[in-house]
Amino acid sequence: MSPTLVLSLIAGYFVVLVIIALLTSRKATSESFFVANRNAPWYMVAFAMIGTSLSGVTFISVPGNVYGKSWSYLAVVAGYVAGYLVIGTVLMPLYYRLRLVSIYTYLEQRFGYWSYKTGALFFLISRALGSGLRLYLVAGVLQLAVFDKMGVPFAVTVMVSILFIYLYTFRGGLKTILWTDTFQTLAMLSCVGLSIYFISSELNLSFKQLVATVRGSEMSHIYFSDFKDDKFFWKQFASGMFITIVMTGLDQDLMQKNLSCRSLGDAQKNMFWFTIVLVGVNVLFLTLGVLLYQYAAAKGIHLSELPQLLTPKGTLDTDRVFPYLATTHFTLFAGIIFILGIIAVTYASADSALTALTTSFCVDFINIKQYAEAKQTRIRQLTHLGWSVALILIILVFRVINEQSLIDAVFKTAGYTYGPLLALYSFGIFTRRRFRERLVLPVCIVGPLLTLLIVAHSVEWLGGYKFGFEILLLNGAITFLGLLLISRPDNRTEAAPILS
Repeated sequence: MSPTLVLSLIAGYFVVLVIIALLTSRKATSESFFVANRNAPWYMVAFAMIGTSLSGVTFISVPGNVYGKSWSYLAVVAGYVAGYLVIGTVLMPLYYRLRLVSIYTYLEQRFGYWSYKTGALFFLISRALGSGLRLYLVAGVLQLAVFDKMGVPFAVTVMVSILFIYLYTFRGGLKTILWTDTFQTLAMLSCVGLSIYFISSELNLSFKQLVATVRGSEMSHIYFSDFKDDKFFWKQFASGMFITIVMTGLDQDLMQKNLSCRSLGDAQKNMFWFTIVLVGVNVLFLTLGVLLYQYAAAKGIHLSELPQLLTPKGTLDTDRVFPYLATTHFTLFAGIIFILGIIAVTYASADSALTALTTSFCVDFINIKQYAEAKQTRIRQLTHLGWSVALILIILVFRVINEQSLIDAVFKTAGYTYGPLLALYSFGIFTRRRFRERLVLPVCIVGPLLTLLIVAHSVEWLGGYKFGFEILLLNGAITFLGLLLISRPDNRTEAAPILS
């Protein structure tokens, strides 16, 4: 694919997003920026959340990862279902009852100032790192497909990508994003389906043969045998459940969309249908992964021998497999579909994250509601710009240090940064105790550090046990115990656990 063609696709796609932004950001206020005036249709929120939840990491890493981990990711997806059930029946009723804009204000009402600020701080760290990793992926794809051939530095690619997102989100916020993400989710789903169709056609597979090929492949196995293996099904299932609870239910980004629905009932309908579609989409991604390697084998492409697909350690970088095949071996039309898909799914995730970071910082740390609307607008736009710059820096740092699959990097990073949030909310919902407030932040810092130490030495200390995504559970448990040590009974009526 020529750089001129790819640049034209990006430009055309961006023009569509800007048009949508201009139409939806008229008379934008802080209320529309933060919660879309609380009148968004639930079916629109459900569809828009698909693109936000998946991101470019799912689009690239999940198919690529079947090479070393087969369909073990399906166990994580199964855990998602249990996690969304908890969100819909426990967390969303709490958020709607309190009519929250930032979900972290719950911690202030339940515990106090320092718990609130600690929860909001860990969200900002978690979402900034997660979004930076996701954007790193799409910037890398664009660098491979376009900018390397033009001699453009990676840093410039990153800055242009973030600038695009900033330009169409800084005015309308969530109200705009619900529309742009609906469009981008549709584009992403179309691309996945068409990619599977194109590869199946190249391999002369009917639908029945396609199913048989995937089922018969060694890359579609699920692991039940060895508990110590980081791919073991039930470990992955539990990890998926808690990853969902923290990365959706305790995350301002995705819950901000849910809070834009007209009522709790609408938000729960949104969560139900969103869950069904999300599981189906992830199965499509795993299917696509098997087909990619079948395609390479059929065409005599020895992926592990291509220098451009290898890590510095000489192993296959599975995150590069789909982009490489799509831009060098697929038909021109299939390559165009891939480029549009990766742009759509990454922008859908990143624009929402940027708005959520702005919302949390403005509400949780600046208390923006105390100012007049004109000043709120200025503060909001400057904050939006500041987080854009922060994301650029995170991507450039990760470019230097990354040596693993992006899907692994995102979830393992989340295990360390979301663990304190899991502990804080669990404590608030399931106990009737309060903290010695000034000790909350130190405990929430020590918890992840102890987790890091245990994970680093788990093989020698725990008889060969390897931690996978369940790092989150370990971190949450350690932090919870630390919070228990600094807590005392609370007999206030409003402190009663929500499930009592």
